[in-house]
Amino acid sequence: MSTISLAYPVGTFEATAAPDASTLDHWMQTLAKFPAQMRLAVDGLNEEELSYRYRPQGWTIRQVVHHCADSHLNALTRFKLALTEDNPGIKPYNETAWAELSDYSMPLESSLQILEGLHQRWVAMLKQMQAADFDRTFFHPEHGTVFSLTLALDNYDWHCRHHLAHIHQAKKEQFTE
Repeated sequence: MSTISLAYPVGTFEATAAPDASTLDHWMQTLAKFPAQMRLAVDGLNEEELSYRYRPQGWTIRQVVHHCADSHLNALTRFKLALTEDNPGIKPYNETAWAELSDYSMPLESSLQILEGLHQRWVAMLKQMQAADFDRTFFHPEHGTVFSLTLALDNYDWHCRHHLAHIHQAKKEQFTE
């Protein structure tokens, strides 16, 4: 398996051209199901198994779960900023450095709970949004790009599938350094 396919088991992110209401609903369903799918993916794993890496020099399963909680917390904040301000600049963060912080060695339960509550709120908010709300934007200074909430939702649908695939890949291949 190539390094690229190990890093991107569901492929790299490619924005969906002209998504319709059905597509938006599908993405919301991905977000709604993600916490339970994440919990199921890590259920019963022991300490050694939580240290499996999805690829050499990649993150451990434990780091992936904690990363998803951090990433999706930032995502919800970005959505709220875009819904309440005009094209706000968002604060990027160093995901790799965060994955090395001490809280990433903690048991997974706190991050699983964060994902459950956060996704309930996020999906509830998304379902109440009007079509025009999905055109609202935020500016990502690290990428120098304006993201619509449609594009951001597309990206987080991919992000959920991407990291679940990492966990399944790590469990299957049992990569270690």
